[in-house]
Amino acid sequence: MKAKHRVSDEQRRQVLELRRRHSLREVAEATGLPLGTVKTLVSRSGAFRDNEQHRALFTLPPIKPSADTLPSVPELPPQQVVTGDKEVDAVLWLHAVIRTGQAALIERAMEAAKRIKTPLGVLEKRYRDHLTATNPGNLFAALSSFGFGDLEAMAARATKDHRLRLEGVSRFGGALMDDTDAEAFCIDALRGLEVSGRFGDFDKSQVADRFNAHPDLMPHTLADCLYELDYWSRLYWLRNAVDRDASDGPAEATARDWFVFGLLAEIRPRDKAEALAVFRYLVASDRDDMAESEAIMLNLIG
Repeated sequence: MKAKHRVSDEQRRQVLELRRRHSLREVAEATGLPLGTVKTLVSRSGAFRDNEQHRALFTLPPIKPSADTLPSVPELPPQQVVTGDKEVDAVLWLHAVIRTGQAALIERAMEAAKRIKTPLGVLEKRYRDHLTATNPGNLFAALSSFGFGDLEAMAARATKDHRLRLEGVSRFGGALMDDTDAEAFCIDALRGLEVSGRFGDFDKSQVADRFNAHPDLMPHTLADCLYELDYWSRLYWLRNAVDRDASDGPAEATARDWFVFGLLAEIRPRDKAEALAVFRYLVASDRDDMAESEAIMLNLIG
């Protein structure tokens, strides 16, 4: 009968600390413990299971259907004389129709666009010339003409924004722009820290110290990290659909987002599926060229 391997409290602590950055086999080699013993210690500790308390905080409110989320009766925006060029003004009116985000109105606008005989590229130039002529000396006046004729892209953005606005109302009511509990936690955790540098960022080591002082709300796994990063992303886009100038949230929340992103380079993947999920996140989020990305990739491949 095989004797059980006695493990001291110090060995347990060492195993759990090493496991955060090394594979199970590497931990076994470093500690001199059998691989089976290491697996048992890690499993029983619970330290590498998803942290449900953490996830509870970084979860959007549930969708609550209400009268505010029901589609309203579509109303066409009024036609206006903007430039005096009937064709250009017709396209500007189509822009206004598309910005409603109402699928029925957008469909009508796209059908109406097909009846415009002059190429949209030509009308875009005429609109740009109008902006330049009516805003002499303003080098940025013509910027609003870019994308003038790309009605399909405009319609896609408007439809998405409309859907997100409805979701924001259904989740938050009128409190979408208020600090969430997660943001309040970040503000409290970093209270007293001063920003520095050209971009007014918090010191990363101080940020890490402050958040590490709240182990009950730390991600335990890479899946926890992805869960929280998704929370910050979804919250941003819900707000962005309502007000593009007020969608970033408090600086403390941004610091938390980058802190958790950095943890993707520190917490070891539990399996290939989790590693693959992180890789896909890097690509989909356009963060694969960030300074931390190489360390994250090295962590994934072990």
